Amino acid sequence: MKKTVIVTGGAGYIGSTLVRLLLDRGYSVKVVDRFFFGKESLADVWDQIEPIKTDIRDVRQEVFEGVYAVMDLAALSNDPAGELDPQKTLDINYLGRVRVAHLAKRAGVKRYVLASSCSVYGFQDGWLDETSPVNPLTTYAEANILAERGVLPLADESFVVTALRQATVFGYSYRMRFDLVVNDMTGSLFTKGKVVMISDGEPWRPFVHVKDTARAFIEVIEADAKKVNGEVFNVGDNSLNIQIKDVAKAVGRVLGREGDIEIGGVPDHRSYKVKFDKINRVLGYKTQYSLEDGIMDVWNALKEGKTSYDDPKVRTVNWYRYLLESKKLVDEVAYRGEIL
Repeated sequence: MKKTVIVTGGAGYIGSTLVRLLLDRGYSVKVVDRFFFGKESLADVWDQIEPIKTDIRDVRQEVFEGVYAVMDLAALSNDPAGELDPQKTLDINYLGRVRVAHLAKRAGVKRYVLASSCSVYGFQDGWLDETSPVNPLTTYAEANILAERGVLPLADESFVVTALRQATVFGYSYRMRFDLVVNDMTGSLFTKGKVVMISDGEPWRPFVHVKDTARAFIEVIEADAKKVNGEVFNVGDNSLNIQIKDVAKAVGRVLGREGDIEIGGVPDHRSYKVKFDKINRVLGYKTQYSLEDGIMDVWNALKEGKTSYDDPKVRTVNWYRYLLESKKLVDEVAYRGEIL
């Protein structure tokens, strides 16, 4: 009998890739999503999944009955989007996900994996690992830390809880995003004929391909429970800690346009280098895709017309702003802040 996995936010950038990997692995998949960005990202697998259009602040416990694992990716994603409405970000990214974990545990779910972010490290010098102090500089990062602190104490012998702090993601996905630095620079070169940096290029960031980070969720639920229960793992690869200005140079080099780089912009207050030794040591996890792979993924997707740099949905903050202004991003849910 197939094990059933719930992916909240399953129509999103990472979620739509993860759903397909789960199906390929033989899992039965339920997708809990508000579908603010539409259903197109799951169109070709729609008849293979059970879509549940609801908010994580309103989803009912019966949805989790008979489910083996929950992968909790639903969130107002990235730092700029989180600042549009900080209270809504905390309601969804923190309280909503803690609520999901409580409901999952009550329903007898065996595994719960929280999608967190390396952005929790903020601005720090030196190399950082899971034992390093956090320094959240945005509402988005703060909500991730609060969510970690809310779900990890739920771990026990019958409910395995793991938090994955993902590096900055890149590469083509079925719900494409061009507000991620590697994708944005590649799309900029394709559309404008030059790589445009919106910062001064000095900050350091860790990076991970969307397929690699999606695969980490599966490796966690298939791992020995004792290795992952109550644990936090950074997800990425040490070699993919790169300064933004060097990402720009890589995009130009890979695509044969090294001179077409516009360097400028304002300093970025977020900068951090992250170690990924723990996930490699404990789970044997290694990334399979390079920065160059991701750049070519995106470039080829643009060439083939699979995505468009000018699509209004490919920049999360712009689309959320539109939904807010048009009153389509509303709290039409029963939940009002309580953790059940």
